Amino acid sequence: MAGIHITDIEAAINHWRERSPSPDGLSLAPQTRALAEVYALMVYFRETEADETSLPTPAREAWLAWFDSTPDTPCIAICSTSQGDEVCKGCGRTFDEVQHWTEMTPGEKRASWRRITLDGSAWRFNRYAERALEDTGS
Repeated sequence: MAGIHITDIEAAINHWRERSPSPDGLSLAPQTRALAEVYALMVYFRETEADETSLPTPAREAWLAWFDSTPDTPCIAICSTSQGDEVCKGCGRTFDEVQHWTEMTPGEKRASWRRITLDGSAWRFNRYAERALEDTGS
């Protein structure tokens, strides 16, 4: 199973903080508290990933709810793996990731997203991002 990166835990915490802000500045919503406990342990033990299968149930449910609010696939409908490329020029996923995406766990999908985002060379991050800016006049 894939690990859930600490940045995803942090993003999920921020998601829940926006959805359920603290009424008094001290208390946390149950989802935020569950994720914050995992985050604190990761920081304390200097871990960058948490095993997605061993998260406490409340933290896992809160993380999955955040995950469901994110785009499922990085696909931009320009798949070069169908042309024989090992890595898609459009989205940056490997041939195996494209083929098995629907079977991958949420943690595995987020690991792929993280890798392609950090790499940033796929067209979804440059050519089409530039076009989107041109279309808006920015």
